[in-house]
Amino acid sequence: MTWHTGPVDGLNSNLNLNEGAPPRAMPRLGDWGPMDVPGTRTKKWQRWFAVGAFVLVLAAVVVYAYLMYQVLS
Repeated sequence: MTWHTGPVDGLNSNLNLNEGAPPRAMPRLGDWGPMDVPGTRTKKWQRWFAVGAFVLVLAAVVVYAYLMYQVLS
């Protein structure tokens, strides 16, 4: 059995998440992290809003399809 004791690629993650991004896409950094980034509560609300909007649009499409089926049959 051979043990590799040297540095292993991929074992330690690179914490610079902006490394490959163009400068215009990088968030401005403040003292404690990025600025103008939505908070956790805002992101949670946006997720529920997106799910609710999807359900409403899906329901409207189903109702419209049902009405068209009734008209054509």
